[in-house]
Amino acid sequence: MSNGNGYSYEDYNVAIITAIDYEMSAFRYMLDREHPRLPTKKGDSNMYVLGELNGHNIVLACLPGNQGKGAAATTALNMARTFPSIEWRFLIGIGGGAPSNKHDIRLGDVVISMPEGSHGGVVQYDLGKATEDDFQLKGFLVPPPTILRNVAQMMKSDHLGRRNRVDEFVSAMMQRTPDLSIFSRPSDKPDILYDAGYRHVSGEATCAKCDSARTVYRSRRRVEGSVIHYGLIASGDRVVKSGTKRDRTTHDVGDILCFEMEAAGVATELPCIVIRGISDYADSHKNDSWHYYAAAVAAGAAKEMISYLDPSPRVPSAGAATSLAGGGSISRSDFRGTGIQHSGSGSFSVGRDMRIGR
Repeated sequence: MSNGNGYSYEDYNVAIITAIDYEMSAFRYMLDREHPRLPTKKGDSNMYVLGELNGHNIVLACLPGNQGKGAAATTALNMARTFPSIEWRFLIGIGGGAPSNKHDIRLGDVVISMPEGSHGGVVQYDLGKATEDDFQLKGFLVPPPTILRNVAQMMKSDHLGRRNRVDEFVSAMMQRTPDLSIFSRPSDKPDILYDAGYRHVSGEATCAKCDSARTVYRSRRRVEGSVIHYGLIASGDRVVKSGTKRDRTTHDVGDILCFEMEAAGVATELPCIVIRGISDYADSHKNDSWHYYAAAVAAGAAKEMISYLDPSPRVPSAGAATSLAGGGSISRSDFRGTGIQHSGSGSFSVGRDMRIGR
């Protein structure tokens, strides 16, 4: 069973999972091209966007309107059954940052999950046992695949000498499709971090009436745009909207860089790397102003990571021919090479630049 491009379920090797529709759209419109949909498989309730990016065939899915690790686990497992050739899995979207003296995390930055201490990159901070003295975490989540960890390390090294490509990819997406200007950086929205213990003024939609004296001073960055951070991502069942709880959890659990709600559902069973654009500071001052841009930068970081992966040779499904410039075609029944070597046992091998078709 194949789509209009001659690709089948077996031909897609990179999976992207998002929780919210605009997170899905941010990555969808960064694809090099989109493929026709494949027929729905029985027992799989997911809807998929298929396409190509940097020589990889991509399958993209969004949670069915409800967030959380349960929905994420169902979506990921359905995808794994339907697309058996998935090699690399990305969970992307927005998250709440956990800035500290060690980590200068700001709105519009990106956090990529990486192992830290005894944790594999994602930690389920609300699963454990409360004792008289502390809270003991239970369980261990699957770390990202080795190749994706190596890609992250190489990106981190490369970005010491040059800018990351996140904002480049976001800008290119909006230039190609002007209607996507909703994903632009909200330059008119100030990036303000308040003291962890200072609560948002009740009933106010913005921070206009919040006490400016309770803001945390941060020096201006030397460069503008998104910065990528690498480390622990905390995943739990509830949205964190308290600076005090944010900092307490970071202190108790480990060096957490951001909070989100879906990663634990995927990483319980399947290896994946989690990429989160920072849309708020996981405190009571959170609002929606940075959501679209945060989703876009997460998609941009995922696109940059995928550009480091060598594309696997993917041939359209058996029976589907690929057109050549001269009007001919090739199919899976064709052999190519410079010569033939007979083994004497009935088999032979083929070198380069020679074509044998049946």
